[in-house]
Amino acid sequence: MLLMAIAALAAVQAATARAEPDLDWLAGYWLSCEDGVEVSETWSNRRGGIMLGTSITSGEDSFGWEQTRIEAGADGLSFHALPRGQPPAAFRLARSGPGEVVFENPDHDFPQRVIYRRDGDRLTGRIEGRVQGRDEAMEWHYRAAPLNARCARR
Repeated sequence: MLLMAIAALAAVQAATARAEPDLDWLAGYWLSCEDGVEVSETWSNRRGGIMLGTSITSGEDSFGWEQTRIEAGADGLSFHALPRGQPPAAFRLARSGPGEVVFENPDHDFPQRVIYRRDGDRLTGRIEGRVQGRDEAMEWHYRAAPLNARCARR
């Protein structure tokens, strides 16, 4: 009886250790309108072990896009980014909690961390790491918006 209880406990612990966080809170259309730059980020909910994302940045003097995905693999959950004009990069899940997820790749040039935090209808996206020995970070502040909404033109 004791051996069966220990085996059952071990099975529960193993299943819990493999359990991946529910990141469906990231799904939706998110819009940032700061300093004359419009950034829209769209995330699907999780289907078949993958979430797909896109980002489009446009400003008076800039334009960029990025394809992203969060995918379960043999070694756990990873964030994959393919920014316009750059090689793809992968970041492994470092930690997650309610409304927050952090992915890391210490070997990547910049960033080394990708962070998302949600609070109600607000989403913060942040990248951070070291560049030439200095700590650097970039942050975007989004609000939930209807699909394909745009920033008001001034």
